[in-house]
Order: sequence, then C-alpha cells, then structure tokens
Amino acid sequence: MQNRKTKFSMIAPLMLAAVLLFTASSAANAASRIKDIVDFEGVRDNLLIGYGLVVGLNNTGDTLANGHFTKQSLQAMLNRLGVKPTDEGLDSQNVAAVMVTATLPPFARQGSRIDVTVSALGDSSNLLGGTLLVTPLLGADGEVYAVSQGQVAVGGFQTQGDAETVTKGVPTSGRIASGGIIEREVEYDISGMTNVKLTLRNPDFTTARRVSQAINAFLGTAAAAASDPTTIQLAVPRSYRNNVVNLLTDIEQLRVEPDQLARVVIDEQTGTIVMGENVRISTVAIAQGSLTIRITETPQVSQPGPFAEVGTTTTVDRTNIEVDEGEERQLTVLRPSVSLQELVNGLNALGIGPRDMITILQAIKTAGALQAEIEVM
Repeated sequence: MQNRKTKFSMIAPLMLAAVLLFTASSAANAASRIKDIVDFEGVRDNLLIGYGLVVGLNNTGDTLANGHFTKQSLQAMLNRLGVKPTDEGLDSQNVAAVMVTATLPPFARQGSRIDVTVSALGDSSNLLGGTLLVTPLLGADGEVYAVSQGQVAVGGFQTQGDAETVTKGVPTSGRIASGGIIEREVEYDISGMTNVKLTLRNPDFTTARRVSQAINAFLGTAAAAASDPTTIQLAVPRSYRNNVVNLLTDIEQLRVEPDQLARVVIDEQTGTIVMGENVRISTVAIAQGSLTIRITETPQVSQPGPFAEVGTTTTVDRTNIEVDEGEERQLTVLRPSVSLQELVNGLNALGIGPRDMITILQAIKTAGALQAEIEVM
C-alpha cells in the first residue's frame, strides 16, 4: 500500500507539469511575435519610379506614328548620343516606352542592387527579348536614388495566326532581377534615437496595451505606453542607449496575442465570405427558400402507321414543367451567442450557397442579431 502511494505521489507532479507545459505551448502557439504585428519607426520602404525605353523587340514595340512620346524619347536619346535622325527614319517597331518601378529597402547602401519592374506604356504588345536602357529612378522628392538597366524577363507570351491569338500571362510587363543599382542613400540614424514608435498594422486598443505590457515586463520598467490604438511610445532604457538595434531585436521576438474585432468581410463579386472567430449571433430564426421553375422541351416525331393511305410525318411538341417551391427547406433557430462554427453549420443545414448566405448575413445584421461589423469589399 505504501508503494502505491509513493508511485502516485511521483506521478501526480509529472502529470501536472505535463498539463502546464501543454497549456503554455498552446498559449504560445496562439500568440504572435511583435515583429509580425507592428512596424518600427524608420524601418520602411521607399517607392521609386522612372521612365525609359526598351529596345531589341521583335516588331512588338510601340507604333512610332501613333506613340508621339515614344518617338520624342527615342529622338532625344539619339541626340544625346550624337545621332540626329530624321522623322522618316524613325519607323521601327522594336522600341517601347516603359515605366520602371522599384522599391528601395530600408537602410539600403550605395552600390547595392535591387529588382525592378518594367511595364509597357504605349501600344507595345510584347516586351519579350527587350533590353531596358539606362533609366534613372526617382523618389517622391524628385531626387535620383537608383539607376536601372538590363534584360527584361517576361513571364507571359503571345502568339497569333490569321484566325486566332493565344496569350498567356501579361507579356507587356516584365522584371529585371538585380537590375537597379542604388546611387543615393536615405539617411536615417536609428542607433542614436532616444524614443521609438511602434505602429500596429491592425489598430486595436487591447492589442496596443498588450504589446506595451509585454515590453515593460521584459525590460522591467515602464518604458512603453500606448498613446492610441495604433502607436506605442517606447523610451529607450539606459542599458540600450546608442544601441537601439539590440533593443528592437530583443523586443520583436516577444509574443503577444492580438485581439480581433468581430467582423464579417463580404466580397459580393466572387461570393467570398470571411468571418472572425469573435462573431456572435443572438437568438434568431432563419428560413430560406426560392421558387424554381424548370421548363424542358422534348419534341417528338409522329408518323402514320405502315401501309397507311392517309397521314403525314410531323413533329409534335412535348413540354415538361417542374416547379420547386423549396418546401423541403425548414426554419432554423440559432440560439444566443452561437459560435462561428455553429453559425456556419446552421446555414449549411439549410442548403444555402455563398450568394444566399451573403443576403442572410446582411438580413441578420439589419435585424440586430449579428454582433459584428459587416464590411463589403
């Protein structure tokens, strides 16, 4: 008897530890890292844009007679190179005017390379095989931050014959991997900052407070405070002075469980419905039915019998009409505070498709029984 008590006294703590470990792992899996839900001040991309020419196309470029800006750009480029063409000599279809876009990463240094995207601006039908000439890329302030050039890689293609044309993808848009060279840096000193702002990607009061509490618990001081649903103000502690990079590295690995707004997102064009887990329904009764009339025409041939002296072969109309009034669909009652899964199960039990479900959700919201926000895309 004493041995059994001893074994039980040893097993009980192990079972308790296993339960606590499972609970902790479940909570950790439900939480997200701070780096995945916030943006740090100063750590951002910058958009670049430029106008250039793509040459070397196989008669798929712009029509110079119609594309005046392409013709003017080609003339200006040749003039800079010491060539003075005449208007009659510019009839090639191997040139296309394009817009070049790129993203300047945060803290990108001079001489590093970035990818660029090339998109046709005129009536060019295909950029396959083309080469982008030197194109400056400008920022929002009008300054040149990068220069791009290189072979355009097009994912789509177009082929055509006399009676049919086959197009795959978008042949008028391409990409140049590492086709841009950074010539100008965006100056930003993050190491010497004394205050840092954290911006939530999905603004929420509860999430902002949880983030600030997690940071303060890690630092052991009240250094972070939520100023609004989007922003968390963080004062850099003395131990991290002149070393903000280490501070952000330590903070972004902390895990926080974001709070989610009860929301139903509806895309009426595609019939897509997305509902959050916090969506709740008050007591409501739902019935859905529709009248369907199906008319089928089955003409039959009628002809006289064998050796008949009178009669002609003719076509006789046969019409079959079916009426479905939705009598098999019943009234469904949803009890108070049903979960998302129970709501979906209840609507599916009525045999409702996505289109009808959108109408029902909007009707439930109008009745005041849907405790969530509906957002129509």
